[in-house]
Amino acid sequence: MTLSRRDFAKRSAATGAGVVLAGSVGVLASAPGALATGDGAGAAEGAAGAEAASARAAALGYGPLVKDPKGLLALPRGFSYRVITRTGVTKLESGEYTPSNHDGTATFEGGRGATLLVNNHELGGARAKWPHPVPLAEGLVYDPAAAGGCTVVEVSKHGDHVTEWVGIAGTSTNCAGGRTPWGTWLTCEETEDKAGKNGMAKDHGYVFEVDPQDRRANRSPRPLKALGRYAHEAVVVDPDRGRLYLTEDASGPNGLFYRWTPPAGFRHGRGRLRTLSDTAGALQAFKCFDSGGRFVDDLSRATATGTVYGVDWVTVPDRDARTTSVRKQFKDGEVTRARKLEGMWWGDGGVYVVCSFAREESPVRHDGQVWFYSPRRRTLTLKVLLGVNRHPERDGAFDGPDNITVSPYGGLVIAEDGEGIQHLFGALDDGRTYPLARNELNNGTPQKPEYSEFTGVTFSPDGRTLFANIQEPGIMLAITGPWRRQGR
Repeated sequence: MTLSRRDFAKRSAATGAGVVLAGSVGVLASAPGALATGDGAGAAEGAAGAEAASARAAALGYGPLVKDPKGLLALPRGFSYRVITRTGVTKLESGEYTPSNHDGTATFEGGRGATLLVNNHELGGARAKWPHPVPLAEGLVYDPAAAGGCTVVEVSKHGDHVTEWVGIAGTSTNCAGGRTPWGTWLTCEETEDKAGKNGMAKDHGYVFEVDPQDRRANRSPRPLKALGRYAHEAVVVDPDRGRLYLTEDASGPNGLFYRWTPPAGFRHGRGRLRTLSDTAGALQAFKCFDSGGRFVDDLSRATATGTVYGVDWVTVPDRDARTTSVRKQFKDGEVTRARKLEGMWWGDGGVYVVCSFAREESPVRHDGQVWFYSPRRRTLTLKVLLGVNRHPERDGAFDGPDNITVSPYGGLVIAEDGEGIQHLFGALDDGRTYPLARNELNNGTPQKPEYSEFTGVTFSPDGRTLFANIQEPGIMLAITGPWRRQGR
C-alpha cells in the first residue's frame, strides 16, 4: 500500500510532525553535547540556561578522552582496548597475513562463549596493487582477479585466543553490509566494475552472503543479483516484514536508498537468498515528499533535526544495470537522492540510515546526517545533523559519520570518516553527541598528520565489548570499560 501525499499531509497536521523546507537555518552543532535548536534561539538564555546545558553535557558520555601512550587509541578514563587483528602482523590460520583495509563488521555468538566477527576488506581493483589481499582460499573465490572479500575472526571467551580464516574471496571493494536475523552476514561491493574493467574477470557491484558458522555454506560464492548491481554500501533486514533496505554510495548523480521486497511465499533463512532467481522480488528506490505533497529532490535540503518526510517507492527498471547505472535510470523528479548514503542498522522498529556528508554535488552542504526510516509509518525522520566542520584538524567536533550501530546502552555509536581527526562517537535521539574514542595512529608526518577512518563499529552479542576497526593499515580493536545507560 502506497502512502499518498494527501494521507501524509493529513497525518502531519494531526500529529504535528515537523517538516522543514530548504531555507531553514537550524542545524545541530557538531561539538560534543551540543543540542539541536531549530532556529538558533535558546542556544544561550542567560546564566541559568548555560548552567543547565553544562550539566546535561557533563552527564553525557564517559568523560574526556585520555591520550594513549602507545599512540593508537585515546579512550575515556577507565576504558581499555586490545588489538585483535593487524595487517602485516597477525596471520590467518592458513599462514597468510591478515588482509588490509578493514571495513564493515558484525558479531555473532560462537561456541564455548566465543565471539565470531565477519570483517569486510575494502580492496578494489586488481590484486597486484595490494600487498595483503584476501587470500584465494580454495572453493571460496568468486573472481580470482579481485582483491577483496571477508575474513571470519573468532575471539575466545576471555579474549586470550584469536583465530582468523577466509569467509569469501575474489570480491571487490567490500565496504559495509549487514547482519541478518538468521545469523549470516551480507557483504556489499561498493563498485560497478564489469568484467574487463580494472582487471576484473567478472562483473561486480553485488551483495554476497557469508555464513560465519558453516564454512561449507560459503563455497562456490554466488552474487545475490536480485538485490541489484550498483555501488552498494550497507544492507539491513526488516525482521518483521522480510524486506531488505540498501544504501548506495555514489555521485554523478547522487546515490539512492533502496528497498527489496521478496516474492510472495518466500521465507528467509540461511542460504535461501542464493536460491532466488536474478529478478526475484521487487527492487525499488525511494521518493520523498513533504507535508504539502511537494517532492524532495535531495535529503540535504533538510536543515533541522525533526524533519519528517513521507516515502513512496519507485520500481528500478533494470536492476542489473546492463547498459545504464541503476541511479541513472531515473529522470529528475522520479526519485530522491543523497550524497554518501552509507552505514545502516536496524533498531527501534526501523532503519537508521547515514548520509556521510554533502558538498557541491548536493543542494545544501552538511557534514553528516542520520535518518530513521519507519516501515510502519512510511516516514523518514532526521535524527542527527552535523553542521559543516570548519576546523577538522582540531579535536572536539565530529564530521563524516559512516558505519553505525545501535547501542545496548541507548542511542547510536557512529564511526567517523571525515576530514582530519577521526572519532568513534555516540549520539542520542535528542541530537546530543559525545566522544568515545580517537584514532591517534598518524599515517602521515608530524607536519601533515593523516588519520584513517574508523569502520566496523559493532557490539559483542553480550554487549560488553565494542569492536571497531581502523581501516588503514587494517586494525581490529576490542574496547571494554564501564559502560552505562546514556540518555532516555
